[in-house]
Parts: sequence; C-alpha cells; structure tokens
Amino acid sequence: MIVAQIFKRDDGKIIGFSVDGHSNQAKHGQDIYCSAASMISSSVFVCLRDYLKRDMSGEAKHGRLMIKLAGEPDDLTEVAFQTLLIGMREVEKQVPQIVRVEEKILGGET
Repeated sequence: MIVAQIFKRDDGKIIGFSVDGHSNQAKHGQDIYCSAASMISSSVFVCLRDYLKRDMSGEAKHGRLMIKLAGEPDDLTEVAFQTLLIGMREVEKQVPQIVRVEEKILGGET
C-alpha cells in the first residue's frame, strides 16, 4: 500500500508530507500507481525546491519521499501542497485499496 501523510499545523497550513510504500501491482518500473504517487510527490518537491526556492528538510529513498518546510508556510507553498493533496486524493478515489491519504496535525511547529 502507498500511504501519503500530509503534515499540517494546527492552523491548517500544510508544512510537509511523506509518501511511503509500494502498490505491488506490477513489476518494478511498470506500476502505474507507484508512478502516479511518485510523479505527484516529486513534482511538488521540485516546485518547492527549484521554483519557489524554499528550504526543506527531508528524506528521499526508494519507496519514500518525505519533506518538511524549514521556514514558515505561505500562500505559494500552500498551493503546491494542496496540489499534492488533491492529486493523491484523486488516486485514492480510484484505488482506495492501494492508496491511502492521511492528514496529520503537527501543531504550530515548523
């Protein structure tokens, strides 16, 4: 199963995410569900890093991408993170047995 966790502050602003796991529905490199989750999360990561130039901490390895903003969230980071949330929710609607999206409140910390 692929699990996407969306990390929010108690004020509702998104400050990061993790996408973990595999769907195990096809051979490595041919799994459309893993590809969808990877492309959605990677695109948001690259947007935050290269286009918005935001500092982040995180981890990227096979089957896992996790990032957390180093600074305060703003309207532009919220658009990027909401894009991830909307995209992952759409995949979850199609295959809820393969993809699960969770929202986790982390409090006021950044």
